[in-house]
Amino acid sequence: MTIEFSDFSFRYESLDKPTLKHINLTIKPGEKVVIIGPSGSGKSTLGQCLNGLIPHSIKGEIKGTLTINGQSTAQSSMDWLTQQVGTVLQDTDNQFVGLSVGEDIAFALENQNVSTVDMYPLVKSTAQMIDLSHLLNQSPHDLSGGQKQRVSLAGVLVNDVDVLLFDEPLAALDPVSGKRTIEIIDQLHQQSNKTVIIIEHRLEDVLHRPVDRVILMDNGEIIADLTPDQILSSSLLSEHGIREPLYLSALKAAGCQISATNPPSSLSTMALDHYRQTVVTWCHNALRYPSKESTSPLLTVRNLTYSYDGERPAIDDLSFDIHQGEFVSVLGKNGSGKSTITKLLMGVLTPDQGSMTFAGQPLEALSIFERCQHIGVVLQNPNHMISHHMIFDEVAFGLRNRGDSEDTVEKKVLETLELCGLSKYRHWPVEALSYGQKKRVTIASILVLEPKLLILDEPTAGQDYRNYTAMLTFIERLNREMGMTVMIISHDMHLVLEYTTRSIVIADSQLLADESMIEVFTQPELLAQANLATTSLYELAQRLELPDPLAFMNHFIQQDKECV
Repeated sequence: MTIEFSDFSFRYESLDKPTLKHINLTIKPGEKVVIIGPSGSGKSTLGQCLNGLIPHSIKGEIKGTLTINGQSTAQSSMDWLTQQVGTVLQDTDNQFVGLSVGEDIAFALENQNVSTVDMYPLVKSTAQMIDLSHLLNQSPHDLSGGQKQRVSLAGVLVNDVDVLLFDEPLAALDPVSGKRTIEIIDQLHQQSNKTVIIIEHRLEDVLHRPVDRVILMDNGEIIADLTPDQILSSSLLSEHGIREPLYLSALKAAGCQISATNPPSSLSTMALDHYRQTVVTWCHNALRYPSKESTSPLLTVRNLTYSYDGERPAIDDLSFDIHQGEFVSVLGKNGSGKSTITKLLMGVLTPDQGSMTFAGQPLEALSIFERCQHIGVVLQNPNHMISHHMIFDEVAFGLRNRGDSEDTVEKKVLETLELCGLSKYRHWPVEALSYGQKKRVTIASILVLEPKLLILDEPTAGQDYRNYTAMLTFIERLNREMGMTVMIISHDMHLVLEYTTRSIVIADSQLLADESMIEVFTQPELLAQANLATTSLYELAQRLELPDPLAFMNHFIQQDKECV
C-alpha cells in the first residue's frame, strides 16, 4: 500500500500560516520509516493527515494531494481510513474506549464483528506479547503512563491494518519497556510486512532495531530523507536540535571522524579500535562527577505505604529524604509507584501509613492549595494540568489565584515564557500547540510561582532535545544560584546523568537504592531490576576499555552542557 504526498500543504483553521509546507514524500509498501524533528516541526500534523484526523476531524485548508493506495484521503471516509491505518497516539488517554484493558484491546475486533470464540485467544495472545496478561481486568485509566501506552499498542496490534502509525510510542516507557516495544514493532514488521511509520524524539532508542529511512522535518518542511547511517554521519541532527545517539556525540566531541563506511547506526557493530587512543587522550584530565555537600532535609518521607485497591501496594514502606538545594532523580520501571509518590505529596491521595514532612511541618496539616505554594508539580501528561484556552492565561493562573497584581503577573509570565522558549506563542490558543509545546506551557505555569521544591514527572516526554536542554539548563541555574530543590521522575538516563547527583531507585513498589548517581550507574544489575539501562556512553566506555568510564562520561557531559 503506497502512501504519497504531492506538493501537500496544510493550515489549521485557527492559524494564519500553514503548519505543513509543500510536502513531497512517498512511502512504499512494507517500508519502516522514522519521522523526527523538533517540537512544532509538523511531525504530529503529518501523522494526523495519514490517519484521517485531518481533514475529517480537524479542520483547515489543504493544498496538494495525499493518497493511500491511489485513493485521496480527503475524499475517503474516516471509516475507510481507519481500516487502512492503525494509530497509537502519544496521548493515550484519548484512545481508550473500554472499561477494562481486555475490552479496550478487543474494541477493534468487535467493530469487525469477530466472534467471541475467535476474539478471546486473539486478545489473550496480544496481551501476552507485550506483558499485559495480568492487567486484562483493570481499567486502563488506573494504569501508569507506560502501561497505558502498551494498552494502546495492543489495541492496534490486534487489528489487521496495512499501515501502522506510532506517534511517540516511547514517550512514557522505561528503557527496557521501550526496547521491548521497538522489538515488538520490528517483529511485527518482519512477520507481516506491514508499512510502519514511527514519529519519535528518541532516535537512538528507535534505532535499537533497523529502519529503512529517517525523515527529518523542521518548520513544516522535509529537510532530509536519508538512511540512518547517512543522517548519523552528517551534522543535520545537531543543526536541527535533535539529540544524536550519545555514543556518537561522545566520539565526535573527542575528535573522532564518523563516516557511513563504518556504519554508525549501531554501537554493537561499529568498529571502535581506531577510536580508542583519541578518546583516551581527550579525557586524560577528566574529573569525576562532583558531589554536593549534604544540607538539612527539606522533605522527609517515612514508611510511606499506599494501595489503590486495598490489596496490592503501589508504595510499600518507602522512606527517603530530599535535602535543601538537591537535584535528585526518582527512577524505576513503569508501574513501580513513582507517580504515586507525587500524588501523595500533592495531597490528591492520602497515605495508608507513614508520614511526610516539608520544612519540618507535617504535610497532612496542609491543604492542597497550601502545599502548592511550596511544592510545584509538573505532571507527565500536560492535558491533565491545562485549564485555560490561551497560553498567557494558563501560565498566569497561579499568580492570579494567589492575588498578585496584574503588573506583576504580566512581568513574571513574560519572563518565564521567554525562559521556556514560548515567548512567540504567548497569544496562541493552547490547542494549536504540539504535545511537547503543551508540556513546556505546564512547566512554565509552575516555574512562574517560584516553588521551593520543583517536581518534574518525565520532563523530556514529547520534548525535543534543544528545548528541554534549554529549559533544564535554566532549572539547573535556579537550583545552583537560588537553591531551588528539584526532583525529577524520569526514564531518561542521560538526563539523570547530566543533571542529578543522587538517585532514588524504586521497583515493585519498594525502595531498591538511595545512592549517589555515580554508585547507581556502576550497578547494571540494580538498573536491570528497575527496568532501566546504562546509557550508551557507559557501553561505549566499556567497549573502548577505558580505565575510568565515569570520568569519561562526566567529561563528555560537562563539555556538552557548555556547548548548550
